[in-house]
Amino acid sequence: MVTTIKRDDFCFLVVDDFSTMRRIISGLLRELGFRKIMEAEDGQVALRTLELAAESGEPVHFVLSDINMPVMNGFQLLEALRQKPEGSVLRQVPVLLVTAEGRKEDIIRAAQLGASGYVVKPFNKDTIGDKIHLVLKNRHVMVE
Repeated sequence: MVTTIKRDDFCFLVVDDFSTMRRIISGLLRELGFRKIMEAEDGQVALRTLELAAESGEPVHFVLSDINMPVMNGFQLLEALRQKPEGSVLRQVPVLLVTAEGRKEDIIRAAQLGASGYVVKPFNKDTIGDKIHLVLKNRHVMVE
C-alpha cells in the first residue's frame, strides 16, 4: 500500500547546531519543491518540536539531522525516537543523518540505531533529493 502526501503538506525538520548549515539544507529542500520546513538547533529541541507537531495533528514527515551537536546529538535523537512506543508516529519518522564525518563506525552505528540513511557533507541538491526519494520509496510513501 502506498501512502500519498501532498508536497505542500509534507513537513521536514532540519536539525543542526550551525545556523548556516540549517539555512543551506532548508534552501536545498525548497529547491526540491518543499515548503514546510522547520528547524532545530540540537536534538533536544528537535525532539520537543517533533512531539508538539505530532500532538497538533500535523506531524513532521522527515528529519535531516547533524550528528555532532551539543545538548543532544543526532545519535541520541535517533535513539530517543526509536525508543518511542510501538505505533508512535515519532518512532517511525525517517531520519537522514547529515554529517561531515564519514567514519565507518558512525555509519554502522547509524544503521544499528535505525537511521534511514546517511549523507556526508559536502553534498548538493541532487544527493539530498536522491536520498530522500529512496527513503520514501522504501517506505512506500509518494509525495506529489
